[in-house]
Amino acid sequence: MTTIARWLSGFFSYNNANSSVVISISYHLKLWNVLSLQQIDHSMKIEHLGIAVKDLDAANALYTSLLGNGPYKAEEVESENVLTSFFQTGESKIELLAATAPESAIATYIEKRGEGIHHVAFRVDDIRAEMERLREAGFRLLNEEPKRGADNMWVCFVHPISANGVLVE
Repeated sequence: MTTIARWLSGFFSYNNANSSVVISISYHLKLWNVLSLQQIDHSMKIEHLGIAVKDLDAANALYTSLLGNGPYKAEEVESENVLTSFFQTGESKIELLAATAPESAIATYIEKRGEGIHHVAFRVDDIRAEMERLREAGFRLLNEEPKRGADNMWVCFVHPISANGVLVE
């Protein structure tokens, strides 16, 4: 039996008691939508890792020492009540995020979980199409429409409950 045939056989279970086929397809279809070769954007790359920090200056010094080069830009994202600092790391980036207000998502995150990785961001060619694909696959999005983020990029977030506890941008 081929790997694909074995995988597809997981869609069905045979019940000898009443000679019926029991279909447990909802979960598998969600998985199939996510894994379908026609729907995966093979050009998708990690754009950046977002790291929540309490003190942006101290974190900049730490990451400058760790990575061997300083941040290439800093920016305030007023709509999110956050200061950001970016480090280039090969094709991807590290984004440090510090709250500018106690009600910001970053302040709430740090209060609950402490400093650390806040999110993983992926670059996609068409954010609206990607949002629709994710909705159809059953993922919970935190915003209905794309919104402007750092670098004036359009962003959307996938709720961590839909992604094994990871906030995905």
